[in-house]
Amino acid sequence: MSSTLLLKPDPKLDLVLERVIDAPRELLWTAWTTPEHVRQWFTPKPWIVTDCEIDLRPGGLFRTRMQSPDGKEVNDRHCCYLDIVPNERLVWTDALLPGYRPSGDPFITAVISLQPEGKATRYTATAIHRDEATRKNHEEMGFFDGWGTVADQLAAYVRTI
Repeated sequence: MSSTLLLKPDPKLDLVLERVIDAPRELLWTAWTTPEHVRQWFTPKPWIVTDCEIDLRPGGLFRTRMQSPDGKEVNDRHCCYLDIVPNERLVWTDALLPGYRPSGDPFITAVISLQPEGKATRYTATAIHRDEATRKNHEEMGFFDGWGTVADQLAAYVRTI
């Protein structure tokens, strides 16, 4: 029985990126839930992830710190996991800190869905925003290029693990 999240994306508020990745979803799950793996693919190169911390449980921490090509550390986001269905779905948000504590600067709730498609996996990343302006800003920041590049890097990386 599937426990698929009943989320119907709203094009005014949400951005959706979908890919079919030639790998079993268990490998994608491992790449998304293990800090040493996340550091290898989670930001578009030449940016790098310098640190990652994961406490994989509802209310637990998902944190990454990134570094720009010129060496500047940025984007040390502390996110809270909301929903975890092993090998199927991760939901996290920066609207809450670990332990469901309210954040001072919310931007996104992310839903990562992994559904089998033959021997491959349908990978869907949905970015949920609080309002149209935030969604538009995220799209203009390069959501499709950035998250698309990251999905391609993820697909390449899972072939090595």
